[in-house]
This record gives sequence, C-alpha cells and structure tokens, in this order.
Amino acid sequence: MATRLLLISDTHVPARARRLPDEVWRAIDDADLVVHAGDWVDVATLNAIEARAARLVGVAGNNDGPELHARLGEFARFEVDGVRFGVVHETGPATGREARMDAAYDGPEEPQGIDVLVFGHSHIPWDTTTPRGIRLLNPGSPTDRRRQPVCTLMTALVDGGELREVALRPVAR
Repeated sequence: MATRLLLISDTHVPARARRLPDEVWRAIDDADLVVHAGDWVDVATLNAIEARAARLVGVAGNNDGPELHARLGEFARFEVDGVRFGVVHETGPATGREARMDAAYDGPEEPQGIDVLVFGHSHIPWDTTTPRGIRLLNPGSPTDRRRQPVCTLMTALVDGGELREVALRPVAR
C-alpha cells in the first residue's frame, strides 16, 4: 500500500506568519506521514500538527527553543516501506552540498545508510541526488518565501519500496 508524504519546513509561526495557510492544513489531512524539517518557532505549531497528522516525524531547527529541541532533537531517522529517511534542519551552503551529505551520511549502499535526506533552513526548494545515491529534498517554506517566487511545500509517495511522485507545490498566502 502506498504512503503519502507531506514534506514541510521553516513554518516560522508566529514569527513570520500568524498561522499556517489552509492549504498546508489540507495537505496535512491528506498525508499518511508529515515530515517537518525544523524551524517551527513555537511549541503550539508542533502540538497542532501533531494532533492533526496521522503520523509526524520532525526535528528542531536553529530558530527553535529548548523545549522544541528537547522534544524533537536535531536529527531523525525513519523508514517507510523499505525507504530509509533522514531529517535534519541545516545542511550548509548549496555549493558542495551533495559531497558534504555523502561524507556526513551513509548512502543507500550501506546497511545503516539513508536513501532520502529531508532538510530545510534555506527556504529554497531543492531536489538532487548525491554521487553515492542519497536523494536530497528541501520543501522550501509554506509561510516565508524569502527570495523565492512563491511559498512551497513538497509531496511524495512511497510505493513498492520506492520514492515516487515527488512534487513541489506552491502555497498561496
């Protein structure tokens, strides 16, 4: 059976947005698993998403306080239908990212490796694969577009042991 994923990061509520857009809540309702790559900013956002999501995996980011760090940690691992995921907030500058992530994380060929790394921090959507085969995904931000033309989130499907249908979706504000 396929698992529908919602990937989000950098929600920054209430620092940069008063609330999550309705489109994000609809995407949460539609997902089997919500992955949040940090910068929640407030515990209330974590509590609200946790209460509404079928399943949630999240990490704390650089704008998250001690309570969020204590509850979430800075790195998470999970598996869906044989696809091994890692989640972290920050991966550093875009230049050299693939090589750094290969050095930091064991890839698909390793028994304890990851197949997909979800990250945030930059608010810049990203979808590449490292030389060792780790898929790097950054969903951007659904509330703070920064230098991007629109706010974004990402959806994906895990089916038959494969990550499929990765899609960057604009979020109206």
